Order: sequence, then C-alpha cells, then structure tokens
Amino acid sequence: MIKPILLSTPHMGDRELEFVQEAFKTNWIAPVGPHVDAFEQEFCQAIGASHAAAVSSGTAALHLALRLIGIKPGDEVVCSTLTFIATASPITYLGAKPLFIDSDRTSWNMNPDLLRETLAKRLHQGKLPKAVVVVHLYGQSADLAPIVEACNEYEIPLIEDAAEALGATYKGRSPGTFGHIGIFSFNGNKIITTSGGGMLVSEDADLVAKARFLATQARDPAPHYQHSQIGYNYRLSNVLAGIGRGQLRVLADRVTARRHNFAIYQQELGKLPGIEFMPEATFGRATRWLTCLTVDPDAFGVDREQIRLVLSQQQIEVRPVWKPLHLQPVFSECDRIGGAIAEDLFDRGLCLPSGSNLTSEDLTRVIQAIANLHP
Repeated sequence: MIKPILLSTPHMGDRELEFVQEAFKTNWIAPVGPHVDAFEQEFCQAIGASHAAAVSSGTAALHLALRLIGIKPGDEVVCSTLTFIATASPITYLGAKPLFIDSDRTSWNMNPDLLRETLAKRLHQGKLPKAVVVVHLYGQSADLAPIVEACNEYEIPLIEDAAEALGATYKGRSPGTFGHIGIFSFNGNKIITTSGGGMLVSEDADLVAKARFLATQARDPAPHYQHSQIGYNYRLSNVLAGIGRGQLRVLADRVTARRHNFAIYQQELGKLPGIEFMPEATFGRATRWLTCLTVDPDAFGVDREQIRLVLSQQQIEVRPVWKPLHLQPVFSECDRIGGAIAEDLFDRGLCLPSGSNLTSEDLTRVIQAIANLHP
C-alpha cells in the first residue's frame, strides 16, 4: 500500500505528553487552569506581546477582536481577499460586511497602496470602514509599515490575522504585534498545534481582560450566575494548553524544518520551466508554513489542476492556493478592490506537502512526481 503524503500534519515533540499528564494528575481538565495561564504568558514571551487570551480557535479570537473594537451591523470592514474564509466569516457574525482588497506580487498579501487608495475614496464618500483585517499568508508577513501608517492616518483599528504566520518576522518583530489586536491559530495543520485552539494578543491589558470575560460566557462577578452581556464559550481547555506549551518549545525547530522543505523544493523544481515559488519579501523572514508555487502551463506543459489530480492518484496531497474570497458565492454581494492578482495566484497556485515531519524520501517522491509531468 502506498503511504499517503499529506499537506501539513501535526508534529509532536517530547514535552507535550508530560504537560497533558500533569493536567490529568491534578484534575485540571476544564477550560481553566495553570496550563492556560502559563501558555498565555509563554506565548507572549515567544512573540514579544504584552497580553494574551487563549481561546478555542483562531476564528473565535478574530470574532472576539471584532466585537472588542465595536464592530456593529451595517459596518464595513476591509479584509484581504486571498485567504481562508475564516478571516471574513467573523465579520458577518456581527452583521458587518467585508470589503475585499487584492494582493501584491511581493508577498501575496494585502496591497498597501490599494488599501490607502480605498480608505481615501471611502472617506470622500463619507463611509469610512470601521476596521482593517490584514492576513499574513502562508507564513509570510504582509508589508505592515505602510498598512499601519494608513490605518493610523485614518484612525481605523488594525486587526492582524496571523493564524498562518507564527514564527515569522517583519523587520525583526513578530507579525500579530503591530496592530490593535493580533490573532493566531493552533489548528491541526498549523506550524504548532493544540489540535484546535487560538490566541488573541494586544498591548491593551483591559482589552485582553475583556476578551477573557466574553470568552467565558460573559459571567458577571457574582456568587450566582449573572450575565449583563452575551458572551461565548470560547476559552481553551487546560489539557490543550498543555499541548501548546510543549509545542512552543519546538517552534524554532518547526520553522527550520519547513524552511528546509521549501529550500529542497525550490532547488529541485525551481529549475523547471514555468515553475515559480512564492517570493520571500525583503522586509521579513517567512516560516514557509506551506510551500507554494505557481505553474505557467504553457511553459511547464500541464496546468496546476492536472498536477493536483495526478499527484492525488499517487496519494500525495497538494491543494490550490486559497480561492479569493471575492469569488466565493457567499460573498458575491460584497465589494472588492482589484482582484486580478489574487485570481491569477489562485488559477496557477499550488501548495505542496510541507509538514515539519516530512522525510527526505517524502520530499523526493513529491519532487519526482511533479518533475515527471514536464514533457
């Protein structure tokens, strides 16, 4: 039987089980406990943030972030278009409407020039957006300096969706720490995982305290159960936080392994005609959470979809890059600015198996399978 090679699988270290066993021995199984507190503190130390709240998913963290900055029904929120739907879905949870911005070629992330032009035009129209949600895609930071500058100029809160970018840098700092709020994900396919989980970070201690309050059903301080606001069941389990503590200790190793995967792919496939890899912008260091490339079918001989189908038959999981959100049926009535670059990246883009636990034999098999398709 052929061994499947999957896109990005969990990769456990040596300490995760130790922390989980401690949770069981002390009976801290509920979504509170010492591992949650320690995970928040250690995460802040790892990325250079001041305050953090551990929650059940990156999506939950983004939902909380939008509510904390006061997004209401009818508001417009600027959002990257080349991303997973979880970036935009929480905007709709609050009755607001996303406005999608195209990518740039340098980083594949939100185009800062388009953002500034959009804010200027919306101000002139008298309907300035209430927030900007920028994504750091596939382990690479967006160009934050001009984005932060534009948001500050128009006094618009910036939320960073750094779900895919833990371990990356922008001018020496971690993405997720530049805006008003940053959010991270520990889903099973991420660079480190708690099986499911997320983190909300901010320099605003009161805001993070409010996030914890809302994430714990917004229970008022009273001896009985009393609630003056609607909250959510979003806090992270103490058991899963223990896994996260162990995973944080191997974060640097996981980044090194994924960058190594990228280097091998680029060395072996980059010399083929029609194959180009996602660039690494000069302003930062990408984690290469996923190795992404684009295929020019005229030069290579087959297109992205043909490659995907053939490798699937060989039990190798490859996927197209994210379908732009402005092309998703659920967002068909939302405005978008540009879109041609994101659409081109989707049409030609492919994500290769990128897990930090891939073997050299796995990499060779993927490389050979793709190379064999070039006439």
